Amino acid sequence: MDTAAHTTPRREALTGAAGLLTAAIGALAGLAVWLPYARSGLSGAFESERNTDILFLGLPLLLLGGTLTALAAFAAVRGRWRTALALAAATTALAALGYGLDVLAEPQAASDCGSPC
Repeated sequence: MDTAAHTTPRREALTGAAGLLTAAIGALAGLAVWLPYARSGLSGAFESERNTDILFLGLPLLLLGGTLTALAAFAAVRGRWRTALALAAATTALAALGYGLDVLAEPQAASDCGSPC
């Protein structure tokens, strides 16, 4: 009997479950990074000015970025260097997009408050 044929599906299932858990932890890490910006940007600053880009652009970018970063690390640990490099490149592209769109900016009044604040 070939025992390798019987263990391969189980090993693949465990690897898939570990990858899913890694992606979920990455998404939670992205959410944890987003929360401090959300508090200052969505609660409103002077005259209740809000920055809704934090919700509509920042949250999806950070959730996806956290997931991609965790999966890149998971792929690197498994020795899949091309996949890890591709995921790291996608994470870098997301970071550049986020910085370009300034999705984590606080409301204008809070950032330009000056010395009286």
